Amino acid sequence: MIVLAVDLGTTATKVVAVDARAKVVASTERTYPMRTSGLEAAHDPQQVLDAAFDAIRELASEDVRAIALTGAMHSIMGLDASLNPVTEALSWADNRAVEQTERLRGTAEGRELHRQTGAPIHSFTPLMKLAWFHENGVRAAKWCEIKDFVHLHLTGELINEHSSGSGTGLMNIHTLQWHEPSLEFAGVTADQLPPLVEPTHTTPLKADIPGLRKGIPVVVGGGDGPLGNLGVGAASPGAGAVSLGTSGALRVAQQGPGIDDEGRTFSYAIADGLWVRGGAISNGGVVAQWAAETFGIPVGDLLAQAEHVDSDGLVALPYLLGERAPWWDPTAHAALLGLRREHTPQQITKALVEGVCQQLALVLDAVPHVDELRITGGAFRAPIWAQTLANALGMPLHLTEDTGGSAVGAALLAWRALGEIESLTVDLVRPIRTITPDADAITRYAKARPFVAKAYRALEELYGDLEHIKKAKG
Repeated sequence: MIVLAVDLGTTATKVVAVDARAKVVASTERTYPMRTSGLEAAHDPQQVLDAAFDAIRELASEDVRAIALTGAMHSIMGLDASLNPVTEALSWADNRAVEQTERLRGTAEGRELHRQTGAPIHSFTPLMKLAWFHENGVRAAKWCEIKDFVHLHLTGELINEHSSGSGTGLMNIHTLQWHEPSLEFAGVTADQLPPLVEPTHTTPLKADIPGLRKGIPVVVGGGDGPLGNLGVGAASPGAGAVSLGTSGALRVAQQGPGIDDEGRTFSYAIADGLWVRGGAISNGGVVAQWAAETFGIPVGDLLAQAEHVDSDGLVALPYLLGERAPWWDPTAHAALLGLRREHTPQQITKALVEGVCQQLALVLDAVPHVDELRITGGAFRAPIWAQTLANALGMPLHLTEDTGGSAVGAALLAWRALGEIESLTVDLVRPIRTITPDADAITRYAKARPFVAKAYRALEELYGDLEHIKKAKG
């Protein structure tokens, strides 16, 4: 018997068939475009819905006991009174709400909203996107995430859950209800948002999908970040997961919600009282892609050449796409400090890789009680990434196969809802390799890290001036 986990990603929907031992037995995916223009990044909801149903149909069989959902967090879309879309689905990558964010970021009101909702003050959150919609006269009868929209068409029920909800900036992480001050800021009311339920909540399948039995449970699921921890076996308190692809994230599981006093981390729910605390970074493998394009060297070759190179005093703030944790600053820009004519493409690339890893280390510094870390993601196919990260984090890293991640986590939620596993802390995923840090490198990176934070703080006030200069030239 299997469950089908539906992972609604940024560029594709993946459907994965998973057995009760967390083994992936089949998978398929359907791609779709994301419309981008300037600060905008959005999907056509119908395209995402069609992709999900098409992929489900391919893996449908009598062996399927349930369907479970996950997807990229922080999306938002509007529906009319008949629950038909009236807007695109804004992606997490949509930053059109920068002005609304900057008005709130760093204020007492913003800090209090962060403490109550667990979501940082950043333009990727639905809180800010809704404020942008409201200020620009866009209205809807209902607002929901793209995962909610797919669930609606599978079951006839429009609902959200505590995992995705904790990433919206609209849910109080202490009461697990929509947070009235957030709703007021966003210009919406609670009845315009879906009801909140547990991530293991089930609703009978009503859609007619050939090969699937009508009425099988559809598990509402959760956000791809928290369920990524679950999918790599890092859901026990103190267990952490690092994912690194184009961007990256570090999340550590704990019992109950909580963020640090400086507002450096988010707090997102898994299920069963388990939460993750940590942060996503906007710049991961993208820095190597940029370097490869800039220097005209294939990215795999460039990373291999840079692996054993000394960066020779170069310090990179790798903020090519702004930055999220721990600064939550969409206006941040990249910088190379100490650059001289004699520096080579390989040294610059090594500094950029080190800059990304130091950024993840700054996130780790904001999270208490970390016992172990598991890593997953396409970037780790290049050895430079895993070794540099182990050195920067100062911990052994346990590499897991990149075979399902969040989808496997959603499948485990389904098996938990079906009563086939007793606890979400059960570790069914085994690492395939351990990367051990170098003692001298640990010391070197730890000594350099305060400079990284100091450099960002020194440049922070200049970023706003730079934006004004760019606008004046435009």
